[in-house]
Amino acid sequence: MPNLKITVTIAIVAINFLFVNSLVRAQTLVTPPLNDPKWRYPYDPFRIAGNLYYVGSYDLACYLITTPQGNILINTGLAQQTEMIREHIEKLGFKLSDIKIMLTTHAHWDHVAGMADIKKETNAQIWINQHDAAVLADGGASDYVFGHKGATFKAVKADRILHDRDTIKLGGMNIVALNTPGHTLGATSYLFDVKDDKRTYRVFIANMPSIYDDADPHGMATYPDIGKDYKYTFDLLKKQQFDIFLSSHAYQFNMHQKRKPGDAYNPDVFIDRKGYDAIIANYEMLYQRKLQQK
Repeated sequence: MPNLKITVTIAIVAINFLFVNSLVRAQTLVTPPLNDPKWRYPYDPFRIAGNLYYVGSYDLACYLITTPQGNILINTGLAQQTEMIREHIEKLGFKLSDIKIMLTTHAHWDHVAGMADIKKETNAQIWINQHDAAVLADGGASDYVFGHKGATFKAVKADRILHDRDTIKLGGMNIVALNTPGHTLGATSYLFDVKDDKRTYRVFIANMPSIYDDADPHGMATYPDIGKDYKYTFDLLKKQQFDIFLSSHAYQFNMHQKRKPGDAYNPDVFIDRKGYDAIIANYEMLYQRKLQQK
């Protein structure tokens, strides 16, 4: 009769081996299909307006909103940029550990790849639109354009699901989350007020409705309502009223033309309705051009 202790030990080792190997497979990430060098370029953090700050890279826009009850981080950039986020926040006189809520404009690797690590360190809650929650939870593997390539970032489960026009409240801030689908199913724009000692600014962080080459605006098995959603988003964005507009990428709101490193605090440089209307019109023109390809 075989030695029972040895048999049990072998079984435990075998189970552990299978578990570890399945875990490794689950965590294997594919190389993201897009990787613009400007995403990684450094950029000094700065105060945009009131209690709103820019803590991203040269092009990947990440925003810090400070409150007496803790802070809100919108977007995290690439996985390798978590230390950059920390350094930027500390340079502004705040702490990474004070982040209580993390939001994102959409669940692509260049905007959420650092969420799992920052959550682990800060225990901040992740709030995300209901239509991007599954993509965040599987590391991008269910993204309607890029999902077939596999997970592109470390998966993390959201703590709270946001629906269209929900309000995120913390420390006197009231941030309205507007679902602006198309780029992803749960792409989200944010509308809120900030103030300094001179005035109150209505801020709109707009997730721009760009469309990928592999997306079919006529409808896809992974996104049947893509055309309807893009139309809804263009109509919604045109109607928004605000003072300052920002976006997911610095180039989308011409940050580098409006502000140079070392410039003094000047929220007025980001008041640009004409520029906003022009970029929305350009994205809609590109979308219509793609729509006419078939």
